[in-house]
Amino acid sequence: MATRYYIRLPEPAKARGSDADLAFKSEGAEGFASELEDALRSTVLFDRWKAKQEEPDDVDQSLAAVDLNSTVTATHKDLEIDLVVVTSVPGAVFKHRMKLLAGSNWQLSDVKAA
Repeated sequence: MATRYYIRLPEPAKARGSDADLAFKSEGAEGFASELEDALRSTVLFDRWKAKQEEPDDVDQSLAAVDLNSTVTATHKDLEIDLVVVTSVPGAVFKHRMKLLAGSNWQLSDVKAA
């Protein structure tokens, strides 16, 4: 079952994870949406993160979950970016990907069944 996440990036320039290789690169709303959608549809971000772990073989493989049907739409309001994410990726995996991409510089404003 898919879930709809409402995400706010209050300061998009600061929406970066602690590892620049894994963090958002984009500056604009559409770029953030595209990067997040890619991170939910494929294991590329997970694979790069896993390779950086001290014991890659010990990483919980459930964090590799993907949803090929994930969608992310974005709107730019004032200085903020709002993202609406629809995905069946488990919540823990979604939060892990957001932490890699944006660090702690994002807000979850609502969650609903999609």
